[in-house]
Amino acid sequence: MEKDFLEHGLNFNRRRFLSRLSLGIGSVALGSLLIPDLFTSGNDESSLPSGIPDFAPKAKRVIYLFQNGAPSQLESFDYKPKLREMMGQELPESIRAGQRLTGMTANQASFPLVGSYYDFKQYGDSRAWVSDLFPYTAKVVDDICIIKSMHTEAINHDPALTFFQTGAQQGNRPSMGSWVSYGLGSENKNLPAFSVLLSKGKGNGQGVYSKLWTNGFLDSIHQGVQFTSGEDPVLYLKDPDGLNRFERRKMLDKLAELNDISYQEFGDPEISAKIQQYEMAYRMQTAVPEITDLSKEPDDIIKLYGPDCLVPGTFAANCLLARKLSENGVRFVQLYHQGWDQHGNLPSEMSGQAKDVDQASAALITDLKQRGLLDETLVIWGGEFGRTNYSQGTLTKDNYGRDHHPRCFSIWMAGGGVKPGIVYGESDEFGYNVVSNPVHVHDFQATVLHQLGLNHEKLTFKHLGRRYRLTDVAGKVVNDILV
Repeated sequence: MEKDFLEHGLNFNRRRFLSRLSLGIGSVALGSLLIPDLFTSGNDESSLPSGIPDFAPKAKRVIYLFQNGAPSQLESFDYKPKLREMMGQELPESIRAGQRLTGMTANQASFPLVGSYYDFKQYGDSRAWVSDLFPYTAKVVDDICIIKSMHTEAINHDPALTFFQTGAQQGNRPSMGSWVSYGLGSENKNLPAFSVLLSKGKGNGQGVYSKLWTNGFLDSIHQGVQFTSGEDPVLYLKDPDGLNRFERRKMLDKLAELNDISYQEFGDPEISAKIQQYEMAYRMQTAVPEITDLSKEPDDIIKLYGPDCLVPGTFAANCLLARKLSENGVRFVQLYHQGWDQHGNLPSEMSGQAKDVDQASAALITDLKQRGLLDETLVIWGGEFGRTNYSQGTLTKDNYGRDHHPRCFSIWMAGGGVKPGIVYGESDEFGYNVVSNPVHVHDFQATVLHQLGLNHEKLTFKHLGRRYRLTDVAGKVVNDILV
């Protein structure tokens, strides 16, 4: 009877483990291949990626510091003294030219111009203008390329964020990290090709959601793996009670045999993907605890990133973790930092947000550079659109808000074959329209893929009779910012 009880308990634990593993890995999709899977539904083999770049890449991997909620370019990198001169005056209709506004300000009786509450100064050999809110970024300005002419069509957060991440506003498309995983695979068989880290600042947070790191119609092995700040950095990796490492290995081997039989019968590529996910989870049990342990970082690194880097789940901790993941071969590390939606109380709220991210963002550049990794790592910083040059709501001497503005905004890029110490593109003196070297979201995406050695027009996947790509039917590489 005791034997039956023990066997029942072991079987129960196996079933519970399989259930948890299927749920967990299915939801976080442990992208694992050294070479992308060839059993991709709907594609013929002649069109499949080989896991080898189309041409010599300048970057091996990407760290994307996404500032969710859209930081104001007018308080960060796009200095507009004209707005201070015309403080409180009406936005000229000739500048707006009937452009679309959100429902939050479309019915305002007036659109009073407002300059930055914070001063700007020029830094570095590039003499780039940087707001006083970003003193650490100002110190590395000669290592970054500031693009002041970004523009997009989407005017609200969800479609704009989804557009940046997937190339479509509607969702259910593969994310940029998934496309990179599909095109290049992983450098490290013990870690996923695409990882996701979340943090939240002091400001108003716009939510993030798993569709932003979805594999869409690609095999589930290409979905982003979310790391958490809890006791288990990746959910469902631990063995359940009653199942040791040896038993788990035997179970996975038997499960692979059964799944292989099912694959031979039905030909469903997700069966093959599931086997790979289980195997990746097994290997990650050893790799993840070591990677996520920040306690062994030397004092000079802790000082560089700031004390918050030892607090799990903070932006600083995630920047440090991103460096560790990247240097260990994770192709695409995606950070989302929430809290940049300053429709009101912008001077005080944006100050807190900037303090959360400024030191760690600059530290990441410095850290990668001193390790000799910046040249092969493309770092990106920016949000989903910009902010209006007029005040949303009541304008006072020391308080105002800014609405969404898709017509021009700023991001910066560093490393990975991007020219350091330059400013590219320009907006008009009101900070409302792009007047030189416009960069569309699809241009940005094409450029990122190009630096990884991928031709954005050739990286396609056939789904429901149509060939899809990250850049849809648009996009051109911005060669002027490349080395």
